[in-house]
Amino acid sequence: MVLAKNGIQSWPEQERPRELLFAHGPQRLSDAQLVAILLRTGRADSSAVDVAMDVLTQLEGLRGLANRSVEELCAVSGIGPAKAAQILAAIELGKRALATPLTEGQRIQGSQHIFEHYYPLLRDLRYEVFKAILLDAKHVVIRDFTVSQGSLTVSIVHPREVFNLAVRESAAAIIFVHNHPSGDPQPSEEDHALTQRLMAAGEILGIRVLDHVVIGDGRYVSFADEGYFATTS
Repeated sequence: MVLAKNGIQSWPEQERPRELLFAHGPQRLSDAQLVAILLRTGRADSSAVDVAMDVLTQLEGLRGLANRSVEELCAVSGIGPAKAAQILAAIELGKRALATPLTEGQRIQGSQHIFEHYYPLLRDLRYEVFKAILLDAKHVVIRDFTVSQGSLTVSIVHPREVFNLAVRESAAAIIFVHNHPSGDPQPSEEDHALTQRLMAAGEILGIRVLDHVVIGDGRYVSFADEGYFATTS
């Protein structure tokens, strides 16, 4: 491969992103320089930093990268499937690093605990994701799973899909979590209706619905905290 005349290899060593990171740490690097390290190489006529700047400009910055598809990334000149995969993998690792651990055998500490775990994972999605956390009789986590992934405003959830697995896992209780891509966590009429249906199904099966947490942009609404389940406690 022939390096471009204006490629990073032609820069003074102390100005190259990787060498800057070694010398000063990642905190000193710009967003474009950090992305350039992931990309490693640029285009025939541009350095990796130039391509990284194009990525950030065309896809609306780091927050914009968080919800892009491989196809959208590949639409930027100089980005192919391999580089797109590297970027998406780094973004996902960042989300997981920020998420408060929610693991099997852990006791749920409340709605704030749930929010802290799922917010980094759901905050930038452009579609609704509906998740369920299965708990034992002591409210210890058995596992969580994704029930459905919907469009921008609608997530289709059927009680049978939720409680099928809950029964197989011998769950005693369940918590629901979903995001609002609009950023407003206030439950909709559909959210209230769905919660009622799920509560009714859980009551028949002997699996108590403890909460339904709706996550927005930096905030959330907990049905339990709002007293929605007061009559069933």
